[in-house]
Amino acid sequence: MEASDALADGGRKATTQPSFGYWERLELSEERLSLEKGEPAMSIRKVILVFTALIVCCGAAAAQEQTQGTQKVIKHVPVRSTSPVSGKEMYTAYCAVCHGTDGKGGGPAASALKVPPSDLTLLSKNNGGKYPALKVSATIRGESANPAHGSKEMPVWGSLFWSMSSGHESEVQQRVTNLSRYIESLQAK
Repeated sequence: MEASDALADGGRKATTQPSFGYWERLELSEERLSLEKGEPAMSIRKVILVFTALIVCCGAAAAQEQTQGTQKVIKHVPVRSTSPVSGKEMYTAYCAVCHGTDGKGGGPAASALKVPPSDLTLLSKNNGGKYPALKVSATIRGESANPAHGSKEMPVWGSLFWSMSSGHESEVQQRVTNLSRYIESLQAK
């Protein structure tokens, strides 16, 4: 067998070597080629790896810029008239967009506000177990300084109710009272 190996090797002295599989022989021949050219064995793989990492990083940076560019903005729309006798209808139309339908502060516009809307279901709990009806009415009318509302992001419903009712104070009071009573019904038990 040595004679046939010697002939196949161009007359060089043959030695018995272990048998390699196809992929191992391919890797060995790539190593020999790169060593003959004076390049490190892994340089092509490193270049491919670095190039792939660069593409992934660029894609991630582009996605981050795109999400930072989209800020939520509260769209101001004209107030639509609701029934002054239905506190629930008024709450749904005027308050739920920020405070959420459940009153916990998770409405669709909440994330666009500088200060998160308060959890209206905790008003009684935070007031020693008694619902603060006068404070809520004053807040709805815009008569109380409410630091949680920051720069008056919450509309002053009193003046909006006044314009809806064509200046009838009794209707404004009815709206404020019924809205406050509905908020009272949302209190955590």
